[in-house]
Order: sequence, then C-alpha cells, then structure tokens
Amino acid sequence: MTLVDTNVLLDLVTDDPKWADWSLSQLEAASLDGPLLINDAVYAELAVRYERIEHLEAFVGGAGLEMTSMPRAALFLAGKVFALYRRAGGSRTGVLPDFFIGAHAAVAQLPLLTRDVRRYRTYFPSLKLIAPTM
Repeated sequence: MTLVDTNVLLDLVTDDPKWADWSLSQLEAASLDGPLLINDAVYAELAVRYERIEHLEAFVGGAGLEMTSMPRAALFLAGKVFALYRRAGGSRTGVLPDFFIGAHAAVAQLPLLTRDVRRYRTYFPSLKLIAPTM
C-alpha cells in the first residue's frame, strides 16, 4: 500500500508538462506493491480543482485510488508537528494538510509518494518517501 500526496495527483489532473510523466510512472510502479491510498486531506485538496463531486469521484475511481480514514493518532501527531513548525518560525498558511498527510503515513507506516519532500523529511524523519531525486 502507498499513500499518495496531492501534488502527484494534481500533476495528472493538470497534465503538468514537467511532472505528469514522472507521477504517472511512479503511480503505476506503486500500484504493483498494493493499493494506492488517499485520505480526507488529499481528497479535499483535489476537490478544489473540480466543480462537481461526480467529476472528482470519476478521477479517483479512474486512477484506482482508495479512500482511507486518518487514524486518531495521526490527527494528534499532525497537530503536534504543526505546533513545532509554528514554534520554529513557520508562518506559511495552508500547510496543515501536509502535516495530516505526513502524520497519516507515519502512523500507518505507509510509504508516501510525493514531490514535496522537505517538510516531510524535517517533521517525519522515519517516513519512507517515494520522491524524485534532485
């Protein structure tokens, strides 16, 4: 099983000229190891790109994604690491979903397919990341 970060899926939705091919090949490779999972935070972030829930559901189903709920321990951890981020001077808004996603992967011991590694490596050092090498 692999938890998939929103940015990888948005590469497909937007047909990103730089990242769509990489994201598609990584999704295909990860699917060989088991289900591709998304959680509530990823679903909500994807919803921004769709006018109707039916279109989002069609994408989720067509991509072979499975919804999974975030464990309470992950929700707690997300709050704690977000507090650390703020105490360390982090002021960027809109980052809380990243902490939900990272905490979910960490608590459930799932690899995370993402292109945004910096925050995950900083706040979830035990996390197995599937990411581009830069």
